[in-house]
Amino acid sequence: MKTFYYDGTFEGFLSLIYYSYYQKITPCKIVKHHKNIALFDEVIKITTNLQHAQKVLNALKKRFKKREYQKIFYIFLCDSVEFEKSLYDFIVLGFKDQKNLSNINHPSINHVESLMQEYMRSLCKMYGFVRFQELHDNILYAKVDTKFNMLLSLGEHFLKRLDGCEFILHDIKRSLAFISNSKEKIFQIASFESPKLSKDEQKFQDLWRVFFKQVSIKERENKKLQQNFVPLKYRKYMIEFI
Repeated sequence: MKTFYYDGTFEGFLSLIYYSYYQKITPCKIVKHHKNIALFDEVIKITTNLQHAQKVLNALKKRFKKREYQKIFYIFLCDSVEFEKSLYDFIVLGFKDQKNLSNINHPSINHVESLMQEYMRSLCKMYGFVRFQELHDNILYAKVDTKFNMLLSLGEHFLKRLDGCEFILHDIKRSLAFISNSKEKIFQIASFESPKLSKDEQKFQDLWRVFFKQVSIKERENKKLQQNFVPLKYRKYMIEFI
């Protein structure tokens, strides 16, 4: 039972595809953590090679339709679940024949489609649940804590919505930040200290809480229904619930 072990990066995964194709070895399992390796697995460690990764990326862009190509990227962002073997099968099947990707009865195709739908549903919710705070230097700052890695998708969304405003999106769980006024966009955060808020920010937060409370109708309060629309997992950084 051959297990491919890679470094967890997108480039590493593309290098894995390259190695599998040219060595004619099909993995039974793909892992990025030692804890997922079984005792008697035959482990093949994949070394990330940027040139090999670029060749695979170019081939994907050429061979796959835009929607299917984007799906590969989004599935890779579902980093809190095991997706590698399903995504590997999806890519291999797509290279053979694009018609294979519409076969929802194939377990890997079905898994990829299910993950894609879950990712997009969660992303759409986060568009409305992100709460920005104004910092002392007038930059907007927001913390996010999501199941999947949505930082780039959220950042690109708010670049359009907050046209001209500088902002920082901080993924607490992954220690990553999206910075609007930077060419690189995504940065790894080595250490973090709570930023200093502007003088007016606390007033804005208090006003928002008052508004949230005043527009509610006590006689029609339905906590269970409210949790259906705004689950508890999303409320950690929503001002009106803190």
